[in-house]
Amino acid sequence: MAIYSFDGIVPSIDPTAFVHPDAVIIGDVHIGPGASIWPNVTIRGDVNKIRIGAQTNVQDGSVLHVSRPTEKNPEGTPLIIGDRVTIAHSVTLHACRIEEGCMIGMSSTVMDRVVVGAFCLVAAGSLVPPGKVMTERSLWMGWPAKFKRTMDQKQIDGVLATNANYVQLAKKHQAGLDVL
Repeated sequence: MAIYSFDGIVPSIDPTAFVHPDAVIIGDVHIGPGASIWPNVTIRGDVNKIRIGAQTNVQDGSVLHVSRPTEKNPEGTPLIIGDRVTIAHSVTLHACRIEEGCMIGMSSTVMDRVVVGAFCLVAAGSLVPPGKVMTERSLWMGWPAKFKRTMDQKQIDGVLATNANYVQLAKKHQAGLDVL
């Protein structure tokens, strides 16, 4: 796996996390317990920090980045992802906050300063524009993403079941992935 320090900061990866050998992790990145990072994911914490919570999965081809400090935003904006979050294939997350139990659908883009409240679902192919705040337990979709409805408990349980599947799948990969 390609893990690089940047500016003297070394990524911190919990020993129970699974990081596929084809992932790239750079700089001020913390990956929590039981998390999984899949093939061709790039996580670049070079100009700000990235935090990935426990049992969160970041699937194939996703790109995670941050925003740098500027005159208007002297701290810049980190990328913070809570626990038990599913980031599907080919997602771009840039300098946003994803709270616990969310799913970000395939090929979605979530932009700077967005807050995705707990147990939200961003539908596949959606674009969430800068600064949007999503209330918890809501479904958003479209280009740009718009609120569609509140998620019921059955739908939230489905999102969490997908996440639990990835926790188990990561354990299998960790135990039996052989480079040929």
